[in-house]
Amino acid sequence: NISYASNQSRDVSIYQTSRQGDRLKLIDEPFDNIRLSDYNIKIDPNQTYQTIIGIGSSFTESAAAVWFELSKTKQEELINDYFSPNGAWISLTRTHIGSCDFSVKNYSYAPVPDDAELIHFNIDPDRKYLLPLIKAAQGVSNSTFKIIASPWTSPPWMKTNLDWYGGELCKSHYQTFSDYISKYITMYQKEGIDIWGITPENEPLGNDSNWESLHFNPHQMLDFIKHYLGPTLSIDHPSVSIWMYDQNREEEMIEWANTIYSDELASSYVMGTAVHWYQSTVDIGGDILDQHHNLYPDKQILHTEGCIDSIGNDEQIGSWLEDDWYWRAEATDWGYFWAKPENKKNHPKYRPFYRYTRDLIQGFNNHLVGWIDWNMMLNERGGPNHAGNFCLAPILVNSGLDTYHLTPLYYSIAHVSKFVRPGAKRIGLSGCDDQLMGVSFENLDGSKILILFNTSTKNSVVSIELDKFKTCLEIPAEALQTIIIK
Repeated sequence: NISYASNQSRDVSIYQTSRQGDRLKLIDEPFDNIRLSDYNIKIDPNQTYQTIIGIGSSFTESAAAVWFELSKTKQEELINDYFSPNGAWISLTRTHIGSCDFSVKNYSYAPVPDDAELIHFNIDPDRKYLLPLIKAAQGVSNSTFKIIASPWTSPPWMKTNLDWYGGELCKSHYQTFSDYISKYITMYQKEGIDIWGITPENEPLGNDSNWESLHFNPHQMLDFIKHYLGPTLSIDHPSVSIWMYDQNREEEMIEWANTIYSDELASSYVMGTAVHWYQSTVDIGGDILDQHHNLYPDKQILHTEGCIDSIGNDEQIGSWLEDDWYWRAEATDWGYFWAKPENKKNHPKYRPFYRYTRDLIQGFNNHLVGWIDWNMMLNERGGPNHAGNFCLAPILVNSGLDTYHLTPLYYSIAHVSKFVRPGAKRIGLSGCDDQLMGVSFENLDGSKILILFNTSTKNSVVSIELDKFKTCLEIPAEALQTIIIK
């Protein structure tokens, strides 16, 4: 252990969220004393890694419907909590193309069967809830965010089973569906909403056909991107990036990368690989992320979805408004009940705040260029949801009382999104471990951001070295800190 004398030649600010009740609180930390350190951390700006695209959450019809149940005053407060620099200031978002499980009902933008020319295409289903929410976010002062959009399914008439759930895209409609996605981008542009990126399909491996889905294997997706979607968007919307895969951080991710990136033309249309986190509640899949990066260093990896999926456990849902629950190992997910026996170890009871914070910190350490949560807000039941797979959201709305609750998950996201801005680079960091997790960034303005999460049950004293600047701070047990050094 060593100790450093304080050096105030740099401006240091510390924000803290703790199990004890701090919520993104600016901490008045005394730097003028000498303390023995439990951890000696060194930030190295000369070591640079990936550039960050953004951090944020998702616009869904369910989230928008819940938002609309609030009064105008509360709507404005909530949207500012997400998009204002005074709030989480999220910078990257996702939405769905047509309906998804978190829609009020099934819908598509081409409701007339066999309309291969898409003459009747329209985005009217989004005008009641979804479009107004996105436009409200755009209207927040100094808000700035990108949108990536994903279809859960094509219109049923384009599919082999003529159904919303399951099935494959008929080969005769590969071009039709490509045109469908392109028209969606065009129509949103006409509404003043730019779509920054798309994934060709959400979870193409399927969801056991429990809600809107469309199945592809990697060779089918290669064909779809290479001969249809890629050429279509390169002409109609050349600035819109394509992100393939869009499912969990498992071996299939490498299979898809090997298949699609080995084809030079298909690969040229694809910016990178989109991933979700549902393969485990305790392991971020870092080995798979590293393997992908080592194989394809020029292809970026973007986390497009993750949430606390409660699968309708009423006892668990009843704890969502109790903040300490987020620090207790009591949450369960689909895998706790239904995973194959050999995979049960990946789905124990877990701590939701740990899951979010771990994934943000270690995910960026394992090459993620962006991170997107699922629904921005839901009601206190985890809906509405026409598929019955209720989930938790960072903000929970009680429309009957015209109130909403910022859960600890909201603060986990805000600790990163508010301070790590688009264009930031991850930089070198040494001295952390599994007990004290950490990641560091340098913003375009030169500020250095250090994010630390103390997972242990005791306070830790941390010494920090950056160039010739050295200081000490204390991080409480089970607390998250964002340290800004200017």
